[in-house]
Amino acid sequence: MIKFGTGGWRSIIGEDFTKANIQLLTQALCDLQEDKRIIIGFDRRFLSDIAARWAAEVFAGNGVEVFFISKPAPTPMIMFAVQKLKTQFGVAITASHNPAQYNGIKIFTAGGRDASEELTDMIESRLGKSEILVMDYEVGIKSGQIKELFIFNDYIDSILSMIDTSAISKQNLRILVDPMHGVSKTSLSTILLTARCDVDIINERHDTLFGGKLPSPAFNTLNKLKDMVKSHQYDLGIATDGDADRIGIIDDKGNFIHPNLLLAILYYYLLTYRQFHGAAIRNLSTTHLLDRIAEHYGEQCIEVPVGFKHISNGMEQYDALIGGESSGGLTIRGHIKGKDGIFAAALLVEIIATTNKKISEILDEIYEKFGFLTTVAADYRFSFEKKNQLSQLLFVDKKVPTFQLPIERVSYLDGLKVYFVNGGWLSVRFSGTEPLIRAFCEMPSEELATQCLTTFEAFAQIVAL
Repeated sequence: MIKFGTGGWRSIIGEDFTKANIQLLTQALCDLQEDKRIIIGFDRRFLSDIAARWAAEVFAGNGVEVFFISKPAPTPMIMFAVQKLKTQFGVAITASHNPAQYNGIKIFTAGGRDASEELTDMIESRLGKSEILVMDYEVGIKSGQIKELFIFNDYIDSILSMIDTSAISKQNLRILVDPMHGVSKTSLSTILLTARCDVDIINERHDTLFGGKLPSPAFNTLNKLKDMVKSHQYDLGIATDGDADRIGIIDDKGNFIHPNLLLAILYYYLLTYRQFHGAAIRNLSTTHLLDRIAEHYGEQCIEVPVGFKHISNGMEQYDALIGGESSGGLTIRGHIKGKDGIFAAALLVEIIATTNKKISEILDEIYEKFGFLTTVAADYRFSFEKKNQLSQLLFVDKKVPTFQLPIERVSYLDGLKVYFVNGGWLSVRFSGTEPLIRAFCEMPSEELATQCLTTFEAFAQIVAL
């Protein structure tokens, strides 16, 4: 079964992520392709390199010229290659931050952006409609139909051109990097060392089990990074997810900085210190601190559904300065259309250097100007039967819990979002990549946010993981 979610097609290896399905999906994309060129890259997950070859063989068999990134590459580097070579499509073999038993395929379109829902629907509709044509990889290499691509230098140079490396080089910053056994090590270390940072790296070896942890840079997965940043007095700890399109940060005090706050810090820095202008694009489960910052500077903050393709669309429509989501993905105007954890990390290092302030100090500055908001999140796993019950209750019957706070309005833009009179909110939606329902609540205090989530849990009769 091949079904695209918000972050591409992901499935369990050996169950649905099989050679037959990879070839089936690739052939369907070939049927829709007008530009006979394609970029293919892969991450460090089990089977990613081999699966990338399977995909390349189908493209080559269909007469498509394949530009194959032959070493594990960050997803944003693959998107950059699509943008630079101006191809119609690009493919990354990755399951991003999913558990180790998963793998998958992300499709990119012109300009290096996530595929639209219209395109993925068309791919699904083409599955099995054509004979699968295959050319052996080595035959493709010898004939020139498959060309191995080295895009690393171009990608790194592009990021360096947007970062104030001169300011960074004067600060003698100590940075600790955690690639989480993923693909960011070489890119991040090259950028930081070029800027004359003192760089140490943990969890860098190739491990398809990701050290037994979820390769997602979150509060509960970065304990080693937190401990080492604090005990060894690093200026910053940087973590990226499995394919390096998302970021997690540990500040100088050893605190995990929520991606919501990273977005606020970056937007505030670009408007205040760099004196840029432009809107912010956020999805509906991302902090409203962005709204407050935008309003202060006479800018807009646009809310879109979950899925980075919606943020990319908003960035283009509004010529926005920054776009991002609460899971750690973001992009800045002038870079690629998709999220890039490596570029975001480099920009955060610049913030420390040019302001001569720690991340914790910048955050205090933001709270002082715009007020304190905190987000509490919970995931709920469910059976198929329970999913149908919840869908009926929340999205068909449109029932809403009786909260202790007065409600301003309710939105069904993507799932359910309740806006409270006090400026807080609660969003609930089904995950597009895992059998989960995700809930987020932002309030002026953690107590209030937890209270709202508890009310929702009791109403829906579910238990958080």
